[in-house]
Amino acid sequence: MMNSPSAFAKVTAHAAADVSETAEDAIVSRRSVRAFLPDPVPMALVRHILEVSARAPSGTNMQPWQGHVVVGRKRQELCDAVVDASLNDRGGHEKEYKYYPDKFFDPYLTRRRTVGFGMYDLLGIRKGDTLRMKEQGAKNFTFFDAPVGMIFTIDKRLEIGSWLDYGMYLENLMIVARQYGLHTCPQAAWPSYHTIIKRILDIPDGETVVCGMALGYEDKSAVVNDLRTERADLDDYITFHED
Repeated sequence: MMNSPSAFAKVTAHAAADVSETAEDAIVSRRSVRAFLPDPVPMALVRHILEVSARAPSGTNMQPWQGHVVVGRKRQELCDAVVDASLNDRGGHEKEYKYYPDKFFDPYLTRRRTVGFGMYDLLGIRKGDTLRMKEQGAKNFTFFDAPVGMIFTIDKRLEIGSWLDYGMYLENLMIVARQYGLHTCPQAAWPSYHTIIKRILDIPDGETVVCGMALGYEDKSAVVNDLRTERADLDDYITFHED
C-alpha cells in the first residue's frame, strides 16, 4: 500500500526550500544534478517514489520496467568496479543498444555541443584536456556521490513501444522526487558497463541495462550544478493545424 505524501512531511522539511509544490514546478525545476550531498535518503521514501512512478502509462499494462536500488556497501562495490574500468580498461565496453546516431547533425549537433561546452566551461576543463574529461566522465560511476543509485533494465525480447513506456516511468520518478526536495540525474553512461553491472547485481543476461540514475539532495555549492540548459521555442517543434 502506498504511503500518503503527509507520511514524509519531516523528510520533506529536510529540503524545504527546494520542494516543488505543483506538477509544473516539478517539471520546470527538474534537471540533471551532477553533485550531491552525502545526506541519506530514507528507504521508505525511495520505495514510495518508485511505487508512485509505476502509475506511468503502459501499453496493455505490460509495465516493462525492472530496477535495482543500490546503497551502502553494494553501491560502493558497483561504483569502485565501474570507475576502475572506465579509467583503466582500453575498450570492450559498449552499450547493448544504440542511444545516439553514428553521425550527429543539426539542430541536434549544436544542442549537444552547447550543453557539453557549457558544463566544461563551468568546470574549467579546456578543449583537448582529455584526462580531465575522462575523470569528469568517471564521476557518472559514483552516481555523482548521490547516496542512492539505481540501475534500470528491460527484457531483451520487448520492442520499442515498451521503451517508450519506460521513458514515461523514468520521467515520473524524476518528477515525484522533486516533490520531496530531491534531485536526480538520469545516466546513459552506465549501460556501457553492463557486463560488470550484471555480475555484481546478479542480473540475468536476458535483461538489457537501460540506464542508471542518481537520487539525492543537491550540493548547491558545487559549480557544476549551476549549469542550466535551454529549450527550443515551441514553434520550432510543434505545428498547429487550426481552422
